[in-house]
Amino acid sequence: MYSFDKFHELIAETIDKNPFSKNPEKLYEPMDYILNIGGKRIRPILTLLGTDLFDGEVEKALKPSLAIEFFHNFSLMHDDIMDNASLRRSKPTVHEKFGLNTAILSGDAMLVKAYQYLEDLEPELFKSSTKLFSKTALEVCEGQQLDVNYETKLNVSYEDYIKMISLKTSVLLGCALKLGAMIGNASEEDSDKLYQYGLNLGIAYQLKDDYLDVFGSLEHLGKKHAGDIFENKKTILYISALEAANEEEKEELLYWYSSNTDNIDKVYAVEKLFRKLNVNRKLSTLIREYTNKAHSYLDQIDVPEERKSYLRELSEVLIDRQG
Repeated sequence: MYSFDKFHELIAETIDKNPFSKNPEKLYEPMDYILNIGGKRIRPILTLLGTDLFDGEVEKALKPSLAIEFFHNFSLMHDDIMDNASLRRSKPTVHEKFGLNTAILSGDAMLVKAYQYLEDLEPELFKSSTKLFSKTALEVCEGQQLDVNYETKLNVSYEDYIKMISLKTSVLLGCALKLGAMIGNASEEDSDKLYQYGLNLGIAYQLKDDYLDVFGSLEHLGKKHAGDIFENKKTILYISALEAANEEEKEELLYWYSSNTDNIDKVYAVEKLFRKLNVNRKLSTLIREYTNKAHSYLDQIDVPEERKSYLRELSEVLIDRQG
């Protein structure tokens, strides 16, 4: 079994061995930029862990793991444009640094590169991998559109929100793990269980992201504090607060979430309501519930327990993170 540090090293080496074209420079420079501004590279590591879990050839999974990483960064580039975000990982976003049109084109090129990194797989595995990859890519787009829709919809249910983050965030974690399992010659049943592990871990991961957006340390956050509040995003914090609020509190919350302003008073008022209604504690409980559900699927996979240790450790790191 490989260590996390070794996985990071292998991914970095594979990126270095497969540099982007330098012509036109303005197309490829933003792609290099976003890959080198401090991302955790969780998703490609999950692909390698999926292969390693079944004692497969990790070397064979390296380029496919970059397909996952490239797709993720493509989605971040476009997501930042849609959110008009100025920071990503404490650095200027691609569209802020290189311009809007270049960011769109570079994001598109990153998506094409992602598919190219699956091309070395043998024919049957290539066919099944691209089918999984395309299904996931479309689901991420569906989740992104739901996220946009919910910005102007005041009444978003818990079920609506979980569906949205499952599509926007979680399916890519599930895909990363299942792709690795397929490369590692896992059974279809075990591959599906590993996908469900990733799906539920992804929900817990996004819920923790929602928590950190409001209650996280500015030192570790790496992006604008309370961006979700400024953008009127109906996260689980908002949904839980709306359910727990009395009429006066509900009226105040709806007022702020129908307001498009960068006034810091909005953040102070909404955060105060969240704390008063204890939604931060409720969210912490929910994060643990989805993490436990993820572990229940991992428990069902028929491999020695010691081979699952890194996945268990990683899930705890992800939900305990401060940024």
